[in-house]
Amino acid sequence: MLNAILVLLALGLLVNGFILLRGAVRQHAWPRAEAVVLGAVTAFFDTLGIGSFAPSMAWFKFRRLVPDRLIPQTLIAGHVPASIVQALIFIALLGGKVDLVLLVGNIVAITIGGLIGARQVYRVNAWIVQGTVGIALISAAIFYSLANLGLMPIGGTAASLPPGLTVIAIAASFVFGILLNFGVGNFAPTLALLSLMGLNPRYCFPIMASSAGISGVVIASRHVLAAKIDLRIALGIALGGIPAVLVAAFLVKSMPMETLRWLVTAVVVYTAVVMLRSAATGRRGAVSDSPSQTGDQPAVDAA
Repeated sequence: MLNAILVLLALGLLVNGFILLRGAVRQHAWPRAEAVVLGAVTAFFDTLGIGSFAPSMAWFKFRRLVPDRLIPQTLIAGHVPASIVQALIFIALLGGKVDLVLLVGNIVAITIGGLIGARQVYRVNAWIVQGTVGIALISAAIFYSLANLGLMPIGGTAASLPPGLTVIAIAASFVFGILLNFGVGNFAPTLALLSLMGLNPRYCFPIMASSAGISGVVIASRHVLAAKIDLRIALGIALGGIPAVLVAAFLVKSMPMETLRWLVTAVVVYTAVVMLRSAATGRRGAVSDSPSQTGDQPAVDAA
């Protein structure tokens, strides 16, 4: 089964790369150098456990690289290749010690949830996406702070969970899959949940990365084909991310992260406030332009 997952991940990497490149050629969208650097930096620290979605979103907002409504989709498409490479490494190193039911169940659940969420993200107003991304950033800042303060669950030594907890973990992954489409990364909540349940935190990494990688291919493919992402940024992040993962996994492996996490926390909180202000402004505008006041129908960005 592990070999099948490894093959699936490798095929996913090829499919994702082909779809990104084909979309870029068709739209004449070549990768931006800034995005390549961003992908390298965020993927490097993601492999070491600091996460990539929140820092990337913060940089997007600070530099105004991507319209708010395209941030989640661009994040997913750009970070999928690095997630898959992480998954291949973590499974090769630790996969034999992880419960296959938990691993496969999480992959399937987050992929199904991701497909459902991929449709919903096009059906909501921009201010809802902005608000969800803002909340996601606040959540990431909380996780960073808890980790620095030593309040994150340290986990246990188990390589598997009892049947009841396994079902709960798989159900939670379905929800995490939906939220992926709104910019809520699955790494931090999955790590916290499984650690609270007593799983060895080291064994969470193959589960998190594999789930993100396989589901990300499916979700990103839909967004790319629907032309709902910024391909210049996504392709740049993808190109920078893969070599950075390899460097972090095989050369650096570990480094002091506390100071960096506090710095990222401050930046993420600031970005979250900006995003939530944008959402509040957008909501007020949506209310003032509602059909009851203007007689017009609300615009819906449907797939």
